[in-house]
Amino acid sequence: MQPKIELLTEDLIDRILDEAFQLLMKPGIKVQYAEARELLGSAGCEVDEANQVVRIPESVAKKALETVPSQFILYDREGNPKITYGGDHVHFDPGSSGVSILDPETLEHKPAYTPDLVRIIKVAEMLPQYDAQSTAVVCNEVPKEIGDFYRLYLVLLHSNKPIVTGAFSNDTLQTMIDMLAIFAPSTSLRTGGSREALAEKPQAVFDVCPSPPLIWSKFGAGNLIELARAGVPAEMVSMPLAGAAAPVTLLGSVVQHAAECISGITIHQLARAGSPIVWGGAPAIFDMRKGSTPMGAIETAMIDASYAQVGKSLNIPTHCYLGATESKIVDAQAGMESGMSALVGALAGINMISGAGMLDFLACHSPEKLTIDAEAIGMAKRMLEGVQVRTETLATAMFEGINFKGDFLKQRITRELFSKEQYLPSDIIDRDSIRGWQASGQMDTFARAKIRTQKLLKEYQRPQMDAEKEKKLVNMMKNLAKEAGMNSLPALE
Repeated sequence: MQPKIELLTEDLIDRILDEAFQLLMKPGIKVQYAEARELLGSAGCEVDEANQVVRIPESVAKKALETVPSQFILYDREGNPKITYGGDHVHFDPGSSGVSILDPETLEHKPAYTPDLVRIIKVAEMLPQYDAQSTAVVCNEVPKEIGDFYRLYLVLLHSNKPIVTGAFSNDTLQTMIDMLAIFAPSTSLRTGGSREALAEKPQAVFDVCPSPPLIWSKFGAGNLIELARAGVPAEMVSMPLAGAAAPVTLLGSVVQHAAECISGITIHQLARAGSPIVWGGAPAIFDMRKGSTPMGAIETAMIDASYAQVGKSLNIPTHCYLGATESKIVDAQAGMESGMSALVGALAGINMISGAGMLDFLACHSPEKLTIDAEAIGMAKRMLEGVQVRTETLATAMFEGINFKGDFLKQRITRELFSKEQYLPSDIIDRDSIRGWQASGQMDTFARAKIRTQKLLKEYQRPQMDAEKEKKLVNMMKNLAKEAGMNSLPALE
């Protein structure tokens, strides 16, 4: 049995949803995109054009919720199913959209550039604990107007895994969908390399963020509509900030999260009913002492587990942002916060957990932390397997012939089952004796992570890619870069 953590009773879930529906009517939702307001108005919502406020009746919202797929699959570039969004399936990917990188030698936070993103992609590709890639850091040498699809371009070049990404404008979204469509495999009904084939076997999910409290911006609502019409999965990332941009109570923030997600789903499903969408988020508490937004706080993880439980009650796929830390270096705080929150997310059965590798309130990324977080993820996934009956008797048969001696190591069943019963971590985790640790250089976890990261980068091999598809992708990116004033693409190393 998969172990679970549930923080809400059924009565509380009902109250959360009831109050969320109330918020949809009073004060309503501010929708800053005319086309979205038109869709809502045509469905029976009350639209205040002067103030761009829409009041969504519960009946309209519930009809939209009923058309959301309870499950969908993400595929790799070869068309193999890799990730299931829905039920209690749990997957992990690196955090995204950081602006800086941790220098492993000086421990400085430096602006991130192309080689930094490529390094993160390669490390994540080599670690099986990560089920998907992300567009992990902003490449600061690239113009902002092409930054979104440039990051996607780098992931497509260096990885075969599904992708968690996002567009920060309506214009760039279309280009990103076209990039992904290059690799859409042929299906029984569609020709490969088309948007139609991509919709049948999506390779990526796109984050779409409302603005707290209760606002859908022009680009947020626009992206919801365009993703729905393209049949490409959308992932709402609602970000209530408890005590600042949301009610101070955890439950109050969960209510706001539900209202923002339900309103987004309504817009999305009115654009095209049945398109896949995810009940996701990146909320946090507001630390009154520092004016900060701690993603590693236990209360942040509690909000995530709670809103995911609400989403699951509606039979909608879920996402959260956990596994990160406010620490500025990879230290004990980073390990504690990242490991604890990743485990909470896993036990909550959240379908995709983003955030690994990130420091400093999601501003900084570290490939070395990514390798350490992979070990915490491996342990969390082992926890999800639970305690299993693997033998005919639980223990008695294994005592035959023991004769009061600790000789279980000699048994064949021990050799057969130990690797199934135990998660076997890499050398990052120290399980040696004190003498062995001293003999190997008395290294701490970060030092061992630096060595493992370098080893992974050395062993990395770029996935094989169809030459014509690669050429088409590279030429597309070169033309886009030229339009943005770049004479050449940045060096990858």
